[in-house]
Amino acid sequence: MQDDVIDVSLNTKNVFLSALRFAMSIDTLKNSPELVDELKTSAQEQVEFMLSEDEEVRLLISEEEVKSVVRLGISNVISMLLDRLSSLIVILPECTEFSVLKTLYDIEWLCKVLPRMELMKDLVVKWTDASSEILVIAQKCELDSRILGVKVKLVEVTGKILEAVGYGIVIVPSKSRTCLLKIWLPFIRRLKTLVDAEGCEYEYRMDEDLCEFIEGSMVSLVLTLPSNDQAEVFGEWMRGIGLEGVKFPDLSEAFEVWCYRSKSAKRRLLERCDRLAIVNLGH
Repeated sequence: MQDDVIDVSLNTKNVFLSALRFAMSIDTLKNSPELVDELKTSAQEQVEFMLSEDEEVRLLISEEEVKSVVRLGISNVISMLLDRLSSLIVILPECTEFSVLKTLYDIEWLCKVLPRMELMKDLVVKWTDASSEILVIAQKCELDSRILGVKVKLVEVTGKILEAVGYGIVIVPSKSRTCLLKIWLPFIRRLKTLVDAEGCEYEYRMDEDLCEFIEGSMVSLVLTLPSNDQAEVFGEWMRGIGLEGVKFPDLSEAFEVWCYRSKSAKRRLLERCDRLAIVNLGH
């Protein structure tokens, strides 16, 4: 009886690991792209189902073997994104904006399942580390209209990263939080202007829901930063308003909180100095 239980657990583990590897494109088939995509989609659905319905899988996700597979998949998908973005610059025929979008959809899927596995932090760290390179490549693409959809999807994925950090789902050092905001804020602001210029009929848009989502995540995130880092972010935000006339994202709520806290801190400091001065005079 005990052997049967072990066999069932082992089978569950093997099925889950196999689904993970196909879902994250660690394993793939040398078949037509359509069949590969279909298999990956099925594997992703299987992973989601097992995470939500299978009690054994909920225990398996704490095993180091499972974590190692997931971390390998995260590294692979970020590397694939950078490679495919780079290929867009030289306009390689085998790499189109659609292939980049597919990779971004895979990362978006990870944002959905990784919190259930308590591994979202691994993606946040990788995304933060790669953000500068991602944006350097994206901004080198002169054909903005051709890859506008890619840039919008980059913002959507980044929004999920900002949400995870801003709302405390993932805890990272303040330096990483500041880095995320300072890197992505100018890009998101410029992209909003560019997309709006294309008109509301354009296929890829930063609609109201996405904008509110980005703003909410940024406000929550900036409020978690030390005061000096907040000042840097607000400085960049206000430069955008002053130089480009772009108010998005609206960080005024966070700015008001920062101003109030700064004034309160300054007042408390002055009051303390006054008390110390009185004490010293008394002596």
